[in-house]
Amino acid sequence: MPGFRYSAISATGDVVSGMVEAPTEAAAIAAIQRLGHIPLHARPADGALAWRPTLSLGRRTHLTRQDTANITRELAIMLSAGQDLDRALRFLVDTAPNARIRRVMEEVRAVVRDGASLASALARQPRSFSRLYIGLVRAGEAGGALAEALERLALLLERERSLNAQVTSALIYPALLTIAAVGAIALLLTQVLPEFVPLFEQNGVALPQATQLLIGLGDIVSRYGLYALLALVLLALAVRQALARPATRLRADRLILRLPIAGALTREALAARFSRTLGTLLMNGMPLIPALEVVRDVLGNRAAVAAVADAAETARNGGGLSASLAAAATFPVRTVYLLRLGEETAQLGAMALRAAEIHEENTRLGVQRLIALLVPAITLVMGAAVAAIVTALLLAMLSLNDLAT
Repeated sequence: MPGFRYSAISATGDVVSGMVEAPTEAAAIAAIQRLGHIPLHARPADGALAWRPTLSLGRRTHLTRQDTANITRELAIMLSAGQDLDRALRFLVDTAPNARIRRVMEEVRAVVRDGASLASALARQPRSFSRLYIGLVRAGEAGGALAEALERLALLLERERSLNAQVTSALIYPALLTIAAVGAIALLLTQVLPEFVPLFEQNGVALPQATQLLIGLGDIVSRYGLYALLALVLLALAVRQALARPATRLRADRLILRLPIAGALTREALAARFSRTLGTLLMNGMPLIPALEVVRDVLGNRAAVAAVADAAETARNGGGLSASLAAAATFPVRTVYLLRLGEETAQLGAMALRAAEIHEENTRLGVQRLIALLVPAITLVMGAAVAAIVTALLLAMLSLNDLAT
């Protein structure tokens, strides 16, 4: 019977190795699991690789933002309850809802058990844990307050997830309404209206200009609609390629911030992310300059990144943070005033968190107002387009009726 060499994690959390005899690799894996182990890999005795759970094609192998937020909250609770780090990590492994999370946390725990810090273990999973995450954990470990650092980090992730979810959920309905409107108009032009054309031609009716225009438009959509859609896809790809260039992306991001409604909403969202992240880093004991370097990685807008980079350079030379941000005019005035107040009272971290709460609420209200404007506007445009098509068809039918009389 063939033999399989294996490595696995035992029930006590230790990595064990051995050999089992089994006719197939599936039977070998089952035998390892019956021993109470979690298989890491199994190889035939001749050395060929038979099974490795980390090998996956087309499947996600890292943690999502929601996974990270849940893990952080659970880890903070375990450490606050007095559990040591190894036991807390083992709890995360044992209660992992799927194999992907279990695998990542097993690897983190294995590195920590080898004597590395938690931040170092997380740094070996760059696709699952961001630089911000690792920096906060490292600051918490250095200050001996890892549980408190994870608690603030969990709050940061949960607030960011909540804000993103609210914005995304609010935009779903207008997007679906727009798709439905475009589809309904295209259906009327390409399927409904052409059905009446033979009737008009057989009776020799002189069609009104509006009806002729819509019939011609429907013919264009029928013939070239797919080509137009393909052209839009190619245009989107070209724009994406152009935005990959730093200079082009910087100009585009600056233009977005100048837009009448969307620009103000984007500035509020950026201010919320900036102040929430900065406040969390400072409250965890990270110095201002390193905190600003980390904040730059989470903003996503090149104009805001440039403003924060200039502010970091000014602070490095002994200047004030708020003065540099005011000169850049990228963030709302309220952000600058609250940060200036924090600098004057030596409570920059606390005031940054207070600013974050204000800007997060403003972002939510702004999204609600935007949706309140978009939905009626889309409905009116759709109604007007459908009414124009129906009116053109009725005019043609009236011409046919006049001919009959």
